[in-house]
Amino acid sequence: MIPIRSMIISSVLLSKVDGEMKILLMKRVKGDFWCHVAGKIEANETASQAILREIKEETSIYPERLFSADYIEQFYEASENVIEMIPAFVGFCEDDQAVILNAEHTEYRWCSLTEAKALVVFSNQRKLYDFVWDNFVEHTPERLLEIK
Repeated sequence: MIPIRSMIISSVLLSKVDGEMKILLMKRVKGDFWCHVAGKIEANETASQAILREIKEETSIYPERLFSADYIEQFYEASENVIEMIPAFVGFCEDDQAVILNAEHTEYRWCSLTEAKALVVFSNQRKLYDFVWDNFVEHTPERLLEIK
């Protein structure tokens, strides 16, 4: 048996940089790979409260608009023999959004979809970015997914 667990949340942050929509990627200290914002839900937090806290902690950003991505990231964590289910969010940031990283990351880049997919190592990241781009950049996001 493989237990299923859901205690992590993630968010793809979007900003128009020099007039072009971009995805924020950060290079993690632990693991030395490129990723979007993610973190654990703390006691007595909802998923949306947790992702807003994680975005602020990791980037010093407070998104102008936050949406449920209507997408669940998933992967098998071999070290714990668990399938991790991760609700994803999408945060729209102000144009040319400034980023102040915390100690969890060494650098960041605002990337085009193509650049983001080339930087990340996990196939599920590329699938998430394609999904977000299609549903939140190329099409108007469904207003019912917006978190007020």
